[in-house]
Amino acid sequence: MTGRVSPFHCPYCGDENLRPGEAGHGAWECHSCLRAFTLSFTGHLARPEGVTR
Repeated sequence: MTGRVSPFHCPYCGDENLRPGEAGHGAWECHSCLRAFTLSFTGHLARPEGVTR
């Protein structure tokens, strides 16, 4: 996973009219519902015991 993946749709309205936001890394603006949001990678989850790929 890279830090450069862009969202495909707005998490609020579902529209695809997104632009990078001015607030910095991970910031996005939806020009359909006029909301701004950020995306960030939090970390990896522990694999449950007994589960394989």
